[in-house]
Amino acid sequence: MEILSTLFYFIVTIGVLVFVHELGHFLAAKFFRMRVDVFSIGFPPRAFGKKIGDTDYCVSWVPIGGYVKIAGMIDESFDTEFVDKEPQPWEFRSKPAWQRIIVLSAGVVMNILLAIAIFWGIIYHQGRILRPVTEIGYVTPNSAAAKAGFEANDRVVSVNGTPVREWDDIEGALYTDGMGNDVIYQIDRAGSPVTIRIPPSTIPGLADARFGILPAGLVAVVGSVERGKPAQAIGLQAGDTIAAVNAVSVSYGSLPDAIHASVGKPLQLMWRRDGRTMEAMVTPTNEGRIGITLSAAYTGPIVHERYGLFEALPVSVNEVVATSGLFLQNIYQIVIGNVSLSKSVGGPIRIAQMANRSAESGAASFLGFMALLSVSLALLNILPFPALDGGHIVFVAYEGIFRREVPAKVKIAVQRAGFVLLLAFMAFVIYNDIVTF
Repeated sequence: MEILSTLFYFIVTIGVLVFVHELGHFLAAKFFRMRVDVFSIGFPPRAFGKKIGDTDYCVSWVPIGGYVKIAGMIDESFDTEFVDKEPQPWEFRSKPAWQRIIVLSAGVVMNILLAIAIFWGIIYHQGRILRPVTEIGYVTPNSAAAKAGFEANDRVVSVNGTPVREWDDIEGALYTDGMGNDVIYQIDRAGSPVTIRIPPSTIPGLADARFGILPAGLVAVVGSVERGKPAQAIGLQAGDTIAAVNAVSVSYGSLPDAIHASVGKPLQLMWRRDGRTMEAMVTPTNEGRIGITLSAAYTGPIVHERYGLFEALPVSVNEVVATSGLFLQNIYQIVIGNVSLSKSVGGPIRIAQMANRSAESGAASFLGFMALLSVSLALLNILPFPALDGGHIVFVAYEGIFRREVPAKVKIAVQRAGFVLLLAFMAFVIYNDIVTF
């Protein structure tokens, strides 16, 4: 049943994103009176569809995207029958360069607008939950944050000169401000000012371990208890909040280290359940575990911000801008070699898993995931790579600047090379999905 659910949400997610993207190309082409021969979800061979007027609306078998075939354009179909004929008024090649660039960019624009619309609806409907805390509760040992000089109980005053008022401003700045530039934190450490400078090369990629700072107010909640392990023997249950180890208060971040420090030696564990405080002696295994999984629960101050219909729009735009910054930062980290490609990319299997998990968390979570993926699809397509929208735009821009058409043979050769590379990349990400499944 879970497989069917995963497949369903994958089809819905990819189907919506591809449809919206191709609809952008289609509407722009129609607006400029270009003839559209095919509107396809998926790549050939064709599975089924219906021809209405000049356009064949269809679904094709290869589910890695879609395409709109515009008359007079060398695209994924590699059609060159028109090359030796006189350009016709309804063809792509007969239109001004600026119109062709708009048509090629329209899919990306539609994906960005979809993401804004989704965030707009979510923010208007449920507002935003803010954590107005700037105090660091825990610094992960040997993390990038620890190496940079952060300490527990530090209070972040500003990032790159901008005052911060809540936790998301602190971590988010690493990726929105750290694209090729140092990120400068001003810290209040027990009343003394401290400056910490983070070079871009030390910022972890999105798929790597976190930067290493956690906000004050995060408590450790038991997610599950393994059968036959020490935690089960003392009666720990899922949902219990662990408060102290050996009479020393612990947080979500510090608890694993506190347990691991008592390998083979009994320790006193104190936890809370339904308002009651409980405690027992427990001896960790030789691996430094007691047989529990943990989740974090934030117990600090919370501000629930509500927005009117028009107030929510600029907030949603900011969400898309921030998401774009995260995506571009990850691309940058991959290019300079700081982040492993295999850890940073996800193919159909990973997307399907994430779509299903987000759907299990509710409609808002699923739509939010779709918005993030829509931004990623938009930015990926605008890259100046052959066979992508950005690659087509490079050709059109060249023709517009130098007033001469790129030979059809060159376009076909570059398009085919790009398409082969895209298929190889897709094979890689599918293989990567399988080995990490």
